[in-house]
Amino acid sequence: MNKQVSNSDYNNDWFQKEIGASKFKQVLWYVINVIFIINPLNPSSGIRKMFLKMFGARIGGGVVLKPGINIKYPWKLTIGDYTWIGEKVWIDNLTETIIGNNCCLSQGAMLLTGNHNYANSTFDLVVKKIILEDGVWIGAQAIVCPGVTCYSHSVLSVQSVATKDLEAYKIYQGNPAVFVKDRIIE
Repeated sequence: MNKQVSNSDYNNDWFQKEIGASKFKQVLWYVINVIFIINPLNPSSGIRKMFLKMFGARIGGGVVLKPGINIKYPWKLTIGDYTWIGEKVWIDNLTETIIGNNCCLSQGAMLLTGNHNYANSTFDLVVKKIILEDGVWIGAQAIVCPGVTCYSHSVLSVQSVATKDLEAYKIYQGNPAVFVKDRIIE
């Protein structure tokens, strides 16, 4: 039997404490994100890195951040050395998100750390961190869901959805993504 739910049951005020930044910092980041990070008219990866670091992101050397990316909370983001973040990548990092060295997030890829408990009458927000280990490739328009770890050199192919961990040196495809073959690096 389904329980009838009223809109007054929804309350995610608890999450405000988990954001890790004051309202002022959040608003200031929103403005900077729109003007300098998301804005495709800013061609400079260096300016994007500078602002992300100013707001607490830990970014390694040789990182390339293409135009049109969207980062929710830079203070919850770590990116290793020589990683490539392609055009229109969305990192919706409501919690810690770790991207290793030599990774590639292709155009339009999404890292989503939040979801809702649809079975609970309060529709609680549930957040789980995402980890991309070294050498991971997330294909164009692919999605990595909350709580997923993509182990060393795994691949999530174009428009695929990772709902579970991806094993090292394996290639995954589909929705939900399934193993299709080993990744052999010559």
